[in-house]
Amino acid sequence: MDFHVNLEGRRDLSGQIYRQFRDAILDGRLKAGEILPPSRELARRLTVSRNTVGVAYDRLIGEGFIEARIGAGTYVCQHSGAPAGPRVERSSQELRPHPRWDIPYPRWGGVGKPPAGPATIYDFRVGVPDVTLFPFETWRRFVSRELRLSAVRTATYGEAAGHAGLRAAIARHVGVSRGIKAGADAVTITSGAQQAIDVIARVLLQPGDCVAVEEPGYPPPRLLMQSLGARVVPVRVDRQGLVVRDLPPDTRLVYVTPAHQFPLGMPMSPARRMELLTWAGEHAAAVIEDDYDSEFRFGGRPAETLYALDARGRVLYVGTFSKTMLPAIRLGFVIAPQSLQPALRLAKHVTDWHCPLATQAALAHFIDEGLLARHIRKMRAEYMSRHERVLQVLAGQGGWLRPIESAAGMHLTALLPPGRHLSAEEVLERTAGSGVAVNALSAFYAGNVTQSGLVLGYGAIPLQEIENGLDLLCRLLSSR
Repeated sequence: MDFHVNLEGRRDLSGQIYRQFRDAILDGRLKAGEILPPSRELARRLTVSRNTVGVAYDRLIGEGFIEARIGAGTYVCQHSGAPAGPRVERSSQELRPHPRWDIPYPRWGGVGKPPAGPATIYDFRVGVPDVTLFPFETWRRFVSRELRLSAVRTATYGEAAGHAGLRAAIARHVGVSRGIKAGADAVTITSGAQQAIDVIARVLLQPGDCVAVEEPGYPPPRLLMQSLGARVVPVRVDRQGLVVRDLPPDTRLVYVTPAHQFPLGMPMSPARRMELLTWAGEHAAAVIEDDYDSEFRFGGRPAETLYALDARGRVLYVGTFSKTMLPAIRLGFVIAPQSLQPALRLAKHVTDWHCPLATQAALAHFIDEGLLARHIRKMRAEYMSRHERVLQVLAGQGGWLRPIESAAGMHLTALLPPGRHLSAEEVLERTAGSGVAVNALSAFYAGNVTQSGLVLGYGAIPLQEIENGLDLLCRLLSSR
């Protein structure tokens, strides 16, 4: 234990050492069973005599705080007792955050929210993929190989734009799977989709600029824009997606999820896509296309991405591997017009320089060898079965929830009958301790809630558990 001791002056040195160790033990910084520095070593580091340290240790031993074990060292004892004195509160003049951070911690129920503990049996949280079907052994081999090579290949820092092989692999992947024509130079690797949105906002926005987001919508991008000082305006969505005519005329940036609107689930119609692109061109605005859940389409003709339709260079395409692979991988990307690429790379550089090189290289091989596409095909079939099962069960429950039509993704949204309302707090209260975790639709509104229901994720719940889980939800939430 390399414990820090701060000595002031040359008076009462043993007492100073004693009090600092005692306080650390009492407030839990030093825990029972931890070994203390040998007296000779501590004396050398503090440039005091060994006897000075010995006096302090003897006093701690005498009061039962530490014990000396012959031939083994000096250890913190199991102890009890009140702290030596009241903890000193810092002055009210301490540093405080900017007022825009004075908001409660979000409770929208995204990945890891609300927490799914050991007692959670039926996990309907949104955005949680089924990691039990991921090819972990194959992935470990790729990562292990890159780590073995890292001493040779990664003796220095990497490029802010990301691993060249991964950028090329992503360009090929989205070119085939989403019809996006972009080279590796257009790709910047980020730590998930959220950082991609962050670097875009840093490059394009000034404090006070207007940003339009979907209502209801995904809270993290909205909160991010607010934290950067933007004026965020929620814009309603209808069955065709974002209502373009409601966009404020001074909007600088529009954030949308056109492939699978989050959280309602419907795709943006082709007509609405063209209307948004035309509006962006006329108002000199940029559009962030978060291609959320586009990989898991179960039927119907896939619509072209906004990026592929864009002829004026207004769209930035954002993707992530958190849902298709593992949330813990924390890799995403942004594909941007050439005019923004240097600034995006600089923004990535000053934010955190670059993502882990070994993980990037492993992912490049995973994509190039066709393993990502294979895994997506497998998961698409699995999620389609769960999607259909949720619809079947809800249809047999008397209509207490009415699903919104969707044909993609890892969740669907179901509305309560008119006149019924369930707040996020009420859902959490009613399901607490029940073994079921789920998200209320109301948690995804920034303003007035106009529709009430549940957002039912099925990525983390096995097919055979869906009926029991929904039956339990019905009993918990349908009664008044």
